[in-house]
Amino acid sequence: MKQVDIDAPTASLRDGDDVLSALGVERDRGLTSSAVRERQAQFGYNRLQEAKTRSSWAILIDQFKSPIVGLLGVAAIVSFIFQEWIEGIAILIAILLNAAIGFFTERQAVQSMESLKQLSQTRAKVRRNGEIQEIPAEELVPGDIVLLEGGDVVSADLRVLEASKMQVDESTLTGESLPVSKNSEALEEECSIAERKNILFKGTALTRGSGEGVVVATGTRTELGHISELTASAQEEVTPLEKRLDKLGRSLIWLTLVICAFIAAAGIIGGRDLFVTIETAIALAVATVPEGLPIVATVALARGMWRMAQRNALINKLSAVETLGATSIICTDKTGTLTENRMTVRELALDMGTVRISGEGLSTDGQFSCDDEPVNPGDRQALQAALEVGVLCNNAVLPDRADNDENTVVGDPMEVALLVAGAKADVRRDDLLTSQPEIREVAFDSKTKMMATYHETDDGVRVAVKGAPESVLPIVTGVLTDDGIAAMDDSRRQEWDDRFREMAENGLRILAIAQKMVGDAETKAYETLTLIGAIGLLDPPREAAKKALKACHDAGIRAIMVTGDQPITARHVGLAVGLTTESETVAEPGESLKPLADLSDSERDRLRQIPIFARVSPEQKLNLIALHQENRDVVAMTGDGVNDAPALKKADIGVAMGKRGTQVACEAADMVLQDDAFSTIIAAIGQGRAIFGNIRTFTIYLLSGNMGEIIAVGVASLLNAPLPLLPLQILFINAVNDVFPALALGVGPGHPQLMHQPPRDSQEPILARPQWWDIGGYGLVIGLSLLAVFWLCLNPLQLSQKTSVTISFLSLAFARLWHVWNMRDRNSPLIRNEITQNPYVWVALAICTALLLLAVYIPPIAEVLKIVRPTAFEWGLIIGSSLVPVAIGQMILTLKSSSVQRKLKR
Repeated sequence: MKQVDIDAPTASLRDGDDVLSALGVERDRGLTSSAVRERQAQFGYNRLQEAKTRSSWAILIDQFKSPIVGLLGVAAIVSFIFQEWIEGIAILIAILLNAAIGFFTERQAVQSMESLKQLSQTRAKVRRNGEIQEIPAEELVPGDIVLLEGGDVVSADLRVLEASKMQVDESTLTGESLPVSKNSEALEEECSIAERKNILFKGTALTRGSGEGVVVATGTRTELGHISELTASAQEEVTPLEKRLDKLGRSLIWLTLVICAFIAAAGIIGGRDLFVTIETAIALAVATVPEGLPIVATVALARGMWRMAQRNALINKLSAVETLGATSIICTDKTGTLTENRMTVRELALDMGTVRISGEGLSTDGQFSCDDEPVNPGDRQALQAALEVGVLCNNAVLPDRADNDENTVVGDPMEVALLVAGAKADVRRDDLLTSQPEIREVAFDSKTKMMATYHETDDGVRVAVKGAPESVLPIVTGVLTDDGIAAMDDSRRQEWDDRFREMAENGLRILAIAQKMVGDAETKAYETLTLIGAIGLLDPPREAAKKALKACHDAGIRAIMVTGDQPITARHVGLAVGLTTESETVAEPGESLKPLADLSDSERDRLRQIPIFARVSPEQKLNLIALHQENRDVVAMTGDGVNDAPALKKADIGVAMGKRGTQVACEAADMVLQDDAFSTIIAAIGQGRAIFGNIRTFTIYLLSGNMGEIIAVGVASLLNAPLPLLPLQILFINAVNDVFPALALGVGPGHPQLMHQPPRDSQEPILARPQWWDIGGYGLVIGLSLLAVFWLCLNPLQLSQKTSVTISFLSLAFARLWHVWNMRDRNSPLIRNEITQNPYVWVALAICTALLLLAVYIPPIAEVLKIVRPTAFEWGLIIGSSLVPVAIGQMILTLKSSSVQRKLKR
């Protein structure tokens, strides 16, 4: 086994061929499978030092860091001081039980998050065994030949072997904000990282151009790996939602201290037993803060992200989950998002006329015809030249076995379609490159909107060019006909412009193609070209797009098409998918999107109403986002190219296309769509709304139940009456009985009408004034009903105090279980609603009912909780009184719904 030992500094000083020799690899073949295995054994996987995930021990220890646990610990100590051994032990058991619930649920959530990370891996295009393959970037080894294009993230340290207008963003490594040009020339002397012009560093990104390189270092041996070892630290991302929950918890702690002091003072003044007074105060403090809140929030986020992943939406940043639910504007690309991104060449506009091509998808079976007559491409000079240029000026790969198998092709769908069109006429890239080898490439540039390749032939150097019609047409001086080259005068140029417009009106995406013969490869590409014609590609609208756009409208979200395509084509697709129904709608040119400072108020208002923008540049996308953000809209922006990365970062929600998107775009985005479908964005927004709604719902559920306990015990303490609940009973309800229903509410699918409501304000708190009114109202009903049944037991029924406390304890426990039905939306039906149709709710109720029955009928537990077995009559009293809060709650919800309906009718 050959030991490979060469680093980036050494490779930068040596000629490319010497580096290949030292690495034991042939550039045109790449590594063999056996060599890859040997080098993986030598160097390991291409991974940096990873931040340690939270271990099970860390999660377990965190369960005991809560202020709630501290309060319970104090209560246990007080119990032991007063020699109340059973109560002290019971409190410790409650601490352990609550910690166990928190540990297992949070551990599952953390494991879910780690599993999600594995779903999105960076990939690299390599040459191995003489074939181009796409592999996970972590499988790269020294000696791999890597092919790169603009938008790719460099996955290892590479020695550049070939570069075409290659520019790289090295800001992550050097801090240099401007792109750096790269070449393949050996350096004369060793220099700093920033000056190594022939080395591509792991973690940087190609902003322009293309090329090839050989891997010289992977993993921790890369420059980025060295830095990561020096600064190996990672902080968990804390979402705004979690910050708000934390703030809410801290506020409740202060409320807790006030309640503790008040109840303790009232008890001491009233002459109540000191131990009972202190323990009651601590128990009420525990009742004030919902200990299940952080656990349920974690589970709700994790469960929601899993649901998004199942709908092909991978979340890169946790903060995006909350922001998604408030999205009010979606700026979406056309190609692949509203359309299928399954390009098929339908026609070729040539001097001889329009040639139509049959066949669908990746199938290489198809016929050529002109005016309904079959045409043999080999017999027509312009047609043959058009197919050849489309195949030569191309970076895609179409294996012979690729028919109807999307997984075997590599490259941009448009370039793949050109290869398929050529294959239908037996014009294949490998055969052409054998007779006309490529000697130079001018990579596609978003500013010129063109690409060129240079090919060596017997007659000189052939330059093949493809690009946007408005870019190519002004620089051509002739047009290719079957009889030779004809001069391109103004009249002929106008005719071609009209033909381009007609193709666009038919919904075709247009690509102009041209060529010329030159003496050497240093001649400028975009001068004195000969126009061959135009290629018309069909990208059919997605069937699901129209339905998704309607759902978008129903949810109060505006969709705006932002495309680099021609205005006519953009308008055609917009009408086809239902983005706009107004036939007179005209796509606004991107040049109208000036910086905000250059726009008047009336211009801003006008631009905000436009549904379609065409020929939009990356800078203009930034202006569009700023235009709507100024209006306090929450903007989602889709993108796939390296030039989209700034817009993806500026948007409130950056959405990258996982299938066709560049690695730079995917890493800049908050969310990556695995299917590139617009409908997936809508589904993710719906899930984002559901997560926020669920967290709000279970917070109201927990706090309103706790408020009922505080009212009942607080009133009894102030009146110096017997307590309807004992401290351990409060602890049992809060630490055990409440968590399961709250978890069920947290993982529910959400209200079915969520996507028929306008988006919420992004600054809206979890608990606004209406929610606090709900908490106070429900708490008052629960507290007063508990006091009423306790008074009924003590006075008219003359039951013993222990029996009365048992009845009030069980009444409250079951009332809090049935209270879950009050968490339905006021506009939901009484019977079939989001709560009754949530299977987790029924499971939670069954578990909690079983726990309560065990507490009653297992003597040791009953003795600790100081409860007795109720009689049949007493059980009837318990069930009846426990139903009072849910009955009143349903009446209130019905009245609210009726009030809303009356207002709507007015």
